[in-house]
Order: sequence, then structure tokens, then C-alpha cells
Amino acid sequence: MTKGRSGGDWGEALVAEYLRSMGHRIVASKYSCRFGEIDLIATDGDTICFIEVKLRTNLECGLPREYVTVAKKKRLKKTASFYLSTHDPDSSCRFDVAEVYTDAGRNPDNTRIEYIEDAFQ
Repeated sequence: MTKGRSGGDWGEALVAEYLRSMGHRIVASKYSCRFGEIDLIATDGDTICFIEVKLRTNLECGLPREYVTVAKKKRLKKTASFYLSTHDPDSSCRFDVAEVYTDAGRNPDNTRIEYIEDAFQ
């Protein structure tokens, strides 16, 4: 596993733990289908949340949310539509972005999560 991917896995696990502490239920991690991949799928009450996790150790190239491009949003929406069609087509849903800020050593004291609900339509 590459260092970048293991960092992504670490960030996703951290966000999943954060969401559980906020009362969400994790439904899927790394959900994938022919249309793409969604990092985390969770429920917040009756709402299904499709969550894109972005981990950064510096901001030299911009905020993590800026990496959720128009093309990425299209793939996420298509993947989410497929998920809903095979699970619960009548559910309300939203797209969230979780930004994980940390240092190169992933020190818990230097790590924080910025969670953006309903980040895009």
C-alpha cells in the first residue's frame, strides 16, 4: 500500500470515528461501483450522507474542499444515485466533505477535522 493511500485510509477511519461520536451510523466505507467510489456512507437520522474525505498536511495547494472538483462531484452523484437505486431509493440524502488537517507524522495533537454538511448539491 502506498503512503498516500494509507494516509487516506487513516483519514477515513478518523472521520468514521468522528461521525460515530456525533451519532451517525456508518453504512459503508470505500463503497465502489462502476461509476466511482465514495469514501464513507453514513446515516444522520433518516438522511443518507455521502462523504468525501480529504486529508492534507499543508495548504500550499489550497483547501482540501477545493479538490472536490466539478468532475469529482459528477462521479460522486452518479455513484450515489446507483447506491440509492440498489438500497433505499426514497431516502433523502446529502453530500458532505470532511477535511482532515494533520502533520506528516499524523500526531493526534496536531490533527483536526472540519466537517462540511451539505457541501454541494
